[in-house]
This record gives sequence, structure tokens and C-alpha cells, in this order.
Amino acid sequence: MYYKLEALAKSGVEITLHCFEHRRKRQEILEKVCKKVYYYPRNSVVKSVCAVLPFIVTSRANSELIARLQEDKYPILFEGIHTTFPLLTTDLSDRITLVRMHNIEHDYYNGLAKSERNLFKKIFFKLEAKKLKYYEKHLSKSDYILAISPAETAYYQALFGEKVVFIPPFHENTQVAALSQKGDFTFYHGDLSISDNYQAVLFLMDIFKDMAYPLVIGGSFFPKKLQDKIEAIPQVSWLDISDNAVLKEAFSKAHINVLLSFQKTGIKLKLINALYQSRFVLGNHAILDATGLENLATLADTKTEIRHEIQKIIQTDYTADHIQAKEKSLAPFQVKGNAAKIIELL
Repeated sequence: MYYKLEALAKSGVEITLHCFEHRRKRQEILEKVCKKVYYYPRNSVVKSVCAVLPFIVTSRANSELIARLQEDKYPILFEGIHTTFPLLTTDLSDRITLVRMHNIEHDYYNGLAKSERNLFKKIFFKLEAKKLKYYEKHLSKSDYILAISPAETAYYQALFGEKVVFIPPFHENTQVAALSQKGDFTFYHGDLSISDNYQAVLFLMDIFKDMAYPLVIGGSFFPKKLQDKIEAIPQVSWLDISDNAVLKEAFSKAHINVLLSFQKTGIKLKLINALYQSRFVLGNHAILDATGLENLATLADTKTEIRHEIQKIIQTDYTADHIQAKEKSLAPFQVKGNAAKIIELL
């Protein structure tokens, strides 16, 4: 989201940013790309969970925010279905409204429910998925829906027609990194507080326990139980990537990036970053399907397939031909051009 703000600002758009505080503290860097920045608290968990509307929406219902939105006639970009409560309660017919969709949210929450082992969380995710499916119809109140991948574009166009526009994700990259022919390890990274990513790590560890090639697992959160499991396998190690510079260095040293998910969700930003900043990518169907980037990665789903493909890629040199192929296929993902698409809608 930050890179979207940055790209729009560089293109001459004045931005008033309304955002909700949650874990992350206020960010001074936002002042550099936005004319004004307002912060709001999230509503209580009990109040939001018990509401008829989805938790991610009701927890961001705020009367002060709505009052500020009514002070002018500027276009409004709602970042995610999470932020669209004003569409339900406020007459915004006199201005342009856009909703950026990050996923087909009810599918995403059903996927979270499937991979979650905690019974309370599993029930919560299933309930949230049902609420989101019902709530989805309210997207018709917006002028445009910005879908993040070809698959999401097709889904929302079937529901809302021509108001749906494909805008790929924004990111920090400007060119494909020129790297040496060989890296040193296989790399997996993700937020391990998310059940899907946690299950992916366990899946990979089961593969690499029988391999000599090293696997590095990157994250900013490592439960002690997971650390113990990792340290029990000599060729597997973990890396704290809380500092983005550490993540960048890991990309530059990795020979293979393994990206796994057990649920289909838009286009993963880590897929784009790995393609720009590292060498080879191996992913499963949930990561690669309908992204437009399938030709840049190796597809494998089962443990046997993944083990076989890794052994092949280890023997493969990363060359100028790989870089050129990336540059060609990643052209639609250039942030400047996608900022121009949004400005055209405004």
C-alpha cells in the first residue's frame, strides 16, 4: 500500500490518508508522500465480532472518519473491502469512489479456516467468510473495483461488469537484479503468525530433512516450538527478517525461492519481490495460477515433485536469458504505469 501512495504522489496526486492503528505505530515516512495523515483506533473485538457485518469492516467503522470524508468532494480510494463502511452509511454519489480488492475475501477466510487448528479461530474465520460473502454485494455502490490479479478480475467482472479494472500490486522494485549464476540455498519467507504460512514451513521441513541442500526460513516471528523443530534438522535454519535489509540480502544469496500456499489469494507480493530481487522461483498452483507470471517459475505441488524440481534447479545456472524473460513478463507490473491507470479513472 505504501508503494501505491508513493507512486501516486510521484505522479502529482495530492493524498489525504486515513488509516487505522493496529500493532504498527504511526509512520513518519507517510508524511513525505501524503498531504495529510489521520489515524483512527480500531473498534473493540467483542463489539465487532458480534456485529452482523464482517469483523474487518465493523472494526473500522468510525464517525470521525466519515465526517472528515464529507468535508470535500475529492475521489476516495478504499484500500480493501475492510475500509468500505462509509459506502454503506454515507451518500458519496457526488464523487468518484474506487475499492481496491486484495483477494476474494470470503475465499481467503474459508482458506484460513481450513488451515487453522485452533477451534475458536476456525469458527471465527468460517463465520467471517459467510459475512463477507453476503457483504460483497455492497461493492456495487462504488464507481470502480480495482482487482489485483487476472483471476480476481474475472470473478468480479462476472458480478459487477465493466466497473472492474485489473491493477497489479504495487511494489518497491524498478528493475530485475543482475545476480551471479549460483546462489547458496533455498529460501522460504513469510509471516509465520499466519496459519497457512506456518503449515507451509512444516511441509517444507518434511521435504528438506531428507535433502543435503540447505533451506533458510525467513520471518519476523518464530515461536519457540518452531525454532526447536527447525534446529533439529541440520540443513534447515531460520533467519529474522524484521529488518528489510536482511530480507534483501537473503534474496541476493538464495538460488531458489520456494513459495507455497494452501489457499488461492490474489498475487503474493513476495512472488513479485522474489522474481525481481532473487534467482529462481518454485511455487505451487495456489501461488502461481492466473497471475500472468507462470512462465517465470517452476510449478510443483507434492513433496515428491518439489524435491525433484529443487534437485534440477540446483544444477541450473542463472543467466542473462532468465533476467530478460523476467523483464518482459514483469513489464505490466511497473508501478508508474499502474499509477497512471488509477489516475485515468480519477
